Amino acid sequence: MSTPTPTERPEPPRGRQRVLALSTAGFTLMFAVWLMFGILGLPIRQEFGLSDLQLSWLTAIAILNGSLWRLPAGILTDRLGGRRVFSAMLLLTAIPAFLVAYAGSYPALLVYAFLVGFAGNSFSVGVAWNSVWFPRGQQGAALGTFGAGNVGASVTKFIGPALIASFPAAGLLGGLIPGGWRAVPFLYGVLLVGMGLLTLLLAPRQDRTPGQGRPLREMLAPLRNPRVWRFGLYYVVFFGAYVALSAWLPKYYVDVFGLPLYQAALLTALFIFPASLLRPLGGSLSDRFGARRAMYGAFGLMLLCLLILSMPSGHIVLNVPGADGSVTPREVLPFTMTLWPFTALLFLVGVAMGVGKAAVFKHIPEYFPRDVGAVGGLVGTLGGLGGFFLPPLFAATRTIFGFPQTTFFVVFLITLVALVWMQATITAMLHRAAPSLSGQIEGPAGPSAPTA
Repeated sequence: MSTPTPTERPEPPRGRQRVLALSTAGFTLMFAVWLMFGILGLPIRQEFGLSDLQLSWLTAIAILNGSLWRLPAGILTDRLGGRRVFSAMLLLTAIPAFLVAYAGSYPALLVYAFLVGFAGNSFSVGVAWNSVWFPRGQQGAALGTFGAGNVGASVTKFIGPALIASFPAAGLLGGLIPGGWRAVPFLYGVLLVGMGLLTLLLAPRQDRTPGQGRPLREMLAPLRNPRVWRFGLYYVVFFGAYVALSAWLPKYYVDVFGLPLYQAALLTALFIFPASLLRPLGGSLSDRFGARRAMYGAFGLMLLCLLILSMPSGHIVLNVPGADGSVTPREVLPFTMTLWPFTALLFLVGVAMGVGKAAVFKHIPEYFPRDVGAVGGLVGTLGGLGGFFLPPLFAATRTIFGFPQTTFFVVFLITLVALVWMQATITAMLHRAAPSLSGQIEGPAGPSAPTA
């Protein structure tokens, strides 16, 4: 057996906790920056006279760039260490944040939105960084705590309107500090610089680099494993759909329930909070009961709630032909989904997503302990791309079928496919090995374990 390198030896818990605290705070900030156009869109549209389609591209292009680089970012973290990569990402993202604050045209905004979207790739950096600092029995809780930084999606919804109202349109210090909506990206730029410097100063200098010296081909080899792509589909369900619904729900509340935008944003937060803040609970449940058991519960709860949410709301009347050739109108499905039951079901969907996101990433360091950066990066990329492609799919299905509940039916179908694939894989594992394997399916594939 080879002797562990200095970066692989156990470190005192205090060092681990500093890594977790700094990465979680930084990720919360980066997630707020990544999705800030969701709330800044209205004043931007008014200033530049944008159409709804032009406005949608600002958010979409940021989400896209926040997904594309997760794989290389994870690999770099394994090679160079999380302290260097996370700090550099915070400092570099501050540049386009400042540029957004001073943008003078729509094309410039598009370019800066794309660049600022790089913040979304911080997730794979934090996962790779934390996973090598925590022992296996604590990885689920640690990664769940870090992942709770998803709550940054709500930060701009709460502070954005107040900041916009507080800063005069002409700005401060002769316009050096911009006013109105531009104050928000300016403030984020300042916070990104501060957080980047804090991470450099406070994170343990003796970092862990499990990928240092390893050939790139060796680090990418696990990506050929079908298990990695299956984990990616799980993450499309728990994270991609979360991102898509976070952006889609305010419009849904306005269109379907006739709410003003500020109320729609607040009710959307009731979905965002459990989907983000319950990740630590999901990680703890995965540590205690196993990641797959946690995922079974999350899938089941999601499917039940999404099935109800998918039901067309209202009174549907069908013309039923009689034996004498006459036609009798008959009311079917007299079902009306009111606001608060709808919001309660969405809250439960958020609970399931919070647990499920943590459970997916509990799997990765168990099955691929030396390749968390590459595997976590690809899984995160697939989940992020789901957040990019699902909203257009929501819009297309509503246009085709004519009722808004198709949004939830799309998510229901993807969730069902993921659950069926997971169950089929486990069944195949049991058939290939032995019935006694049923109590061991939570662990990574070892010498005598199946490799499905």
